Amino acid sequence: MRILVAGGAGFIGSHLVDRFLDRGDEVVVFDSFSTGRHSNLEHSSKHDRCEVVECDITEPLPGVGDVEAVINLASPASPDDFASIPLEILEAGSVGNRRLLDLARNCGARFLLASSSEVYGESLVHPQSEDYWGNVDPIGPRSCYDEAKRFAEATTMAYARRRGLDIRIARIFNTYGERLAPTDGRVVSAFVVQALRGEPLSVYGDGAQTRSFCYVSDQVGGLVALLDSACALPVNIGNPEEVTIAELAKLVISIVRPSSGITPVPLPERRTGDPYRRCPDINRARSVLGWEPRVPLRDGVAAMVAYFLEHEDLG
Repeated sequence: MRILVAGGAGFIGSHLVDRFLDRGDEVVVFDSFSTGRHSNLEHSSKHDRCEVVECDITEPLPGVGDVEAVINLASPASPDDFASIPLEILEAGSVGNRRLLDLARNCGARFLLASSSEVYGESLVHPQSEDYWGNVDPIGPRSCYDEAKRFAEATTMAYARRRGLDIRIARIFNTYGERLAPTDGRVVSAFVVQALRGEPLSVYGDGAQTRSFCYVSDQVGGLVALLDSACALPVNIGNPEEVTIAELAKLVISIVRPSSGITPVPLPERRTGDPYRRCPDINRARSVLGWEPRVPLRDGVAAMVAYFLEHEDLG
């Protein structure tokens, strides 16, 4: 296939590009490099089946010829971005997604939207299944990302209903692994960086809040399985193993630096509205895609630590 990956220089996007190239596909990457990194494409960009186009999906898109699939991963996703570039995030989920939908329709291509577990908000249902409509604060500090993803899903479904577009929607849960930027602001990278620096790990409150962490190779496997499937309904792609943030901190310390401690810190304003519990119901992914995650959290964090030591400047 010839596949366009918008956001292909990002954390998940760059791994997805690698997977497509490994299986023999031709890949066109769109990225503005506002949050994506050139280093993430260091090897794949040299491949004769990979074309990298620097562009902003909220602007008129360059011509790239026909493609058979369009994947939209182009959105800042760091909690720090929610405070610094909220309007850009909203525009990516509205104008940007619409431009990519138009491109897919004009090419007769399949379209895959990388949505998010954030569409569920502060969930009143646990674990979260795809038929749950969510409990989202539309005006809080995180609303730019939550509502951008919800709007993108609505636009994508409208294209499917009214214009016959062949669509897929992945609701991605917390993903971690190599190429996650050390300054990203997400909890796994933050803990790994602090531990490698010999600093105590900063845990908000008592650390009893939970997340479900999916290693990037598993996440990419789920996205590819969804793209290749016939499922036009949203599908949770995540790991149903739920852990507390305190447990994650202790795990990172045990891998990196046993002498590191934990320091409770108050929740900063920019993190107000963080869901207290987050865990996917992946029955649809198991039954429809035949997919489930396989990499244990300890193994994935250890691989991420090794990558950071080799590739990242931690100061």
